[in-house]
Amino acid sequence: MERKTLGILFMLFLVLAADVAVKTAEGRRCESQSHKFKGPCVSDSNCGSVCRGEGFIGGDCRGVRHRCFCTRNC
Repeated sequence: MERKTLGILFMLFLVLAADVAVKTAEGRRCESQSHKFKGPCVSDSNCGSVCRGEGFIGGDCRGVRHRCFCTRNC
């Protein structure tokens, strides 16, 4: 019975260790203000669409002045 419990705990440890290793392997995100977005940014999905057209992976509305900032992996 103890071997079975020890085996289950070991497998659980391996799964948790693999999950942590994947999360630490993610890269940093860099952001830059969109050059093609015009007007105040009120929709994150619209901003993201314009940013993807500029070659970025996405974008969000930011700041008091409602500007569109594009994101990419550094």
